Amino acid sequence: MPGCRLLAQAGAQVLGCSTRGLGAAPGLGNRTNIWFCVRTRHRKSGTWWDEHLSEENASFVKQLVFDENKAQLASKLNPLKDEPWPLHPWEPGSSRVGLVALKLGMMPLWTKDGQRHAVTLLQVQDCHVLKYTPKESYNGKTAALTVGGKTVSRFYKPDSILEFYRELGLPPKQTIKIFHVTDNAIIKPAFESTAGGSVGEGSVNSPFCAVDDMISPFYKGTPLYAAHFRPGQYVDVTAKTIRNTERVTFVFVQDVARVWPGTKMPGQMGNQSRTAYGLKVWRVNTKHNIIYVNGSVPGHRNCLVKVKDSTLPAYKDHCKSLPFPTYFPDGDEEELAEDLYDEDVLQPSAPSVTFA
Repeated sequence: MPGCRLLAQAGAQVLGCSTRGLGAAPGLGNRTNIWFCVRTRHRKSGTWWDEHLSEENASFVKQLVFDENKAQLASKLNPLKDEPWPLHPWEPGSSRVGLVALKLGMMPLWTKDGQRHAVTLLQVQDCHVLKYTPKESYNGKTAALTVGGKTVSRFYKPDSILEFYRELGLPPKQTIKIFHVTDNAIIKPAFESTAGGSVGEGSVNSPFCAVDDMISPFYKGTPLYAAHFRPGQYVDVTAKTIRNTERVTFVFVQDVARVWPGTKMPGQMGNQSRTAYGLKVWRVNTKHNIIYVNGSVPGHRNCLVKVKDSTLPAYKDHCKSLPFPTYFPDGDEEELAEDLYDEDVLQPSAPSVTFA
């Protein structure tokens, strides 16, 4: 490389001047033969798992972990029903936990009066409550719940992260968010299950889990669903804006005396956390866990967003008719329909024209 050659030449000149004749070959005068050894260190990651595995074994391990994740996430036990914490009714000023959802995109939606609205689809994927922090250990004012969303591969996660999720009995999450909740809205983050049985029935029989998990109880985080929100309420959505960085080559033209609108300029814009306040929920699909919110939300497609009840003063009292502290499919509530609509939404199955 040119840079290494220049460095070697400069080093030879410096050492040759400072150590005249030291190590010089016969007949070369003041020139000094110097060898520069460049050493590169390639550290392997602590989670480098496929070093001694063949392609067939690697694919088998991936399938084994996939089946284990599916079995862990298929459980819909109700931790508040099995080992209940004290449940409290809704009170003015109560603050519930939120969700971590995946932004799918946008689509149109029509109301009964013929108006067209653009809505954003947010899908809740493998969202669980991971940790509860009392207010004495947090900020002294409010308690906090840590929520994780969207399962990711565990092969390239640090051991400390894997140990945290191994104790919960859950696969690793792509991102975690912290929600401030009041004391009457806390949710038990995990429940204790009996050991023994197959994967998903109380044991984690996997080469990536500790052997002690076979004979000791493990934990599962409390799942959260899209039915946590209901049509007609208002939510706040927080995400990072789209990052826009481009390398620009300047071409100077003598005739141009201004910067035209839309001209690409150097610099960095975006990638900052922004919140869209007071977005109405038009529709909730309980089968695929999709929330339809009004308007656009920050972030690109397939990004993870933070959704919670709106904090605007005009919409704070809308939470009194919502499931508190959250919705549990195995609870005492009646089974929900596949699609929940706001009363003003024109349903796809409804006739568009009626005659008196």
